[in-house]
Amino acid sequence: MTILSCFLALLILPLRAAGTDPFLWLEDVESPKAMDWVKAHNDKSLGRLTKDPRYAAIEKEVRKIQMAKDRLPFPTLANGWVYNFWQDADHVRGLWRRTRPEEYAKAEPKWEILLDIDRLNKDEGQDWVWEGAACLPPAHQDCLLRLSHGGKDAVVVREFDVAKDTFVADGFYLPEAKTDVAWLDSGRVFVGTDFGPGSMTKSGYPRIVKLWTRGQALADAKTLFEGQPDDVSVSAYTDFRPEGSVSFVDRGMTFWTAKHWIVEPDASLKALPFPDDANFQGVFQGYLLAQLRSDWKIGARTFPAGALVALPTASVWDASPEDKVELIYAPDERSSISSVASSKSFIYLDTLQNVQGKILRASRAPAGWLVESVSLPGLGTASVRATDDFEDSVYLSFESFLIPTTLYAYDAASDEPKPIKSIPARFDAKGTVAEQFEAVSKDGTKVPYFLVHKSDMKLDGTNPAFLYGYGGFEVSMVPNYLNDTGKVWIEKGMAYALANIRGGGEFGPKWHEAALTENRQRAYDDFIAVAEDLIKRKVTSPRRLGIMGGSNGGLLVGATLVQRPELFNAVVCQVPLLDMLRYTKIAAGPSWIGEYGDPEDPKMAAAIRRYSPYQNVKRDVKYPEAFFLTSTKDDRVGPVHARKMEALLESQGHPALYWENIEGGHGAAADLEERVKMRSLQFTYLLEHLAD
Repeated sequence: MTILSCFLALLILPLRAAGTDPFLWLEDVESPKAMDWVKAHNDKSLGRLTKDPRYAAIEKEVRKIQMAKDRLPFPTLANGWVYNFWQDADHVRGLWRRTRPEEYAKAEPKWEILLDIDRLNKDEGQDWVWEGAACLPPAHQDCLLRLSHGGKDAVVVREFDVAKDTFVADGFYLPEAKTDVAWLDSGRVFVGTDFGPGSMTKSGYPRIVKLWTRGQALADAKTLFEGQPDDVSVSAYTDFRPEGSVSFVDRGMTFWTAKHWIVEPDASLKALPFPDDANFQGVFQGYLLAQLRSDWKIGARTFPAGALVALPTASVWDASPEDKVELIYAPDERSSISSVASSKSFIYLDTLQNVQGKILRASRAPAGWLVESVSLPGLGTASVRATDDFEDSVYLSFESFLIPTTLYAYDAASDEPKPIKSIPARFDAKGTVAEQFEAVSKDGTKVPYFLVHKSDMKLDGTNPAFLYGYGGFEVSMVPNYLNDTGKVWIEKGMAYALANIRGGGEFGPKWHEAALTENRQRAYDDFIAVAEDLIKRKVTSPRRLGIMGGSNGGLLVGATLVQRPELFNAVVCQVPLLDMLRYTKIAAGPSWIGEYGDPEDPKMAAAIRRYSPYQNVKRDVKYPEAFFLTSTKDDRVGPVHARKMEALLESQGHPALYWENIEGGHGAAADLEERVKMRSLQFTYLLEHLAD
């Protein structure tokens, strides 16, 4: 028995004797005993992987790509400026900066630095991680900055004056909490935060939203709305438009259901008539927008699930406002709307058609809504990157597995996307192909997936390959440029697969809902079917096949690990959920009951127990050595799941590796240095297990 195993056994014996979960003590996230356990496991894993002869070369290649000066500075548009947050080797925590559009179009634009996070940390002795800025339209001079300690979801909010390039003395300030704050005007904000006992939901988000006036004590702010303790969260915000602004209150009962109200001038609330499961998209030119998650039947009319609909704002006060609903766009059964954005004159839709991207723009015409395609080259992922509700300037992007990301300035008047920036190729894609196949799942459902490999790859089952998946929360897995994966993996003759399993949003709400709650196993069946198809096609074999996923994708690969361990030889499990019978008692777990179901419900507990990775580890089964990666500062999923799974596997004699980054939050990396390390460890592990 190793020293580490002896150390672990001594810690768990008293708890085992008591008949409880022997690893419950690891849920005390930053206790000295838990952190000693983390250090011991980090030292073991890092000691092995960083000493692998391949690690240094991989780290060099990953560093060159992740810290390249010629990465794209993705834009945010506001009041005639292009804003950007940038990290590089000299500014690992990052720079918040801006420039004018004409300067931005240059190969090397000159930037005005607004805030240097590395310098701020040095000056204040802090560990700040940038979490974004909410600035008051249209001038965008008054900003509420969100700064996190080590990458947590909980943030400190501080007011910043862009014109003076400084924090505002005695400005709006909120201490660390999972805060939601938004401008009403220059002197007032809507705020939901930890006001004291009972003010947060069981999910750990604001239950109460108040209207807070500049100079007023937070305790004296006027309560606008109170939700219920079992809600996910409540919030209020203003949708600023050139034709007039409208304020809203949202009450999220579950992750997938919410009620919405307009805030009237006297602070009273007027309910919106959309279904609770609709995804409210705000206001555009006097219309309220919503994307439907289920069919909406109104009298003789039915608007299909996945459609984007509009309702004149003024009709909310009518006796039957639903009669005024208009259809903007309805995807077919092999299509979906990924996101909705707007400029002054147009609504822009990122759509997927058989998991290939296409951008649509919609505008109100005399005869109804006019929907047109925006032309971008080739098959891949097309995205709206930046819009401004007060202007018609738009930035778009296009990329695929093998085509580097290109950024376009889009002129709505001429309908011509003009390429202005692209990253250089990060790997040699010559002789490489990206193909789309279908696997047949356990219930007969056809599940698409992508496969990227060298065109001369021999179909003899000897090729190292890893399969990535997610399968939850209506998140779509799409063709993105492979960057360091291309360099470290594809260029060297290995294969990469991306699964479009149920639970995702590739084919709209119904594709997602097919794997909700008691039907969760369908996502795992789909993923297993793709793995089996890769083996059947002799792309690879169980000896050469690995799987990877993060967050809900970590649950995916964890469930697949315990259900079909003979299919794989490597498992990269990132910031995962794994103990699903206790997930509602860990971090923000209660907020996902709408996705996974409530383990307090006996029927759901039985369904969850059948797939929950932590509850299905068996001593007499041979598992591939898995690699768990997480972060101490992850206050969304938490490091607890990965810790307990590692400890359980090890206690039963199964091999496993573990790395817990102290900072990083749910992204597991707070800056570029940490990201380089995390990526390098993962690639080294995969090569160690799948390549000769």
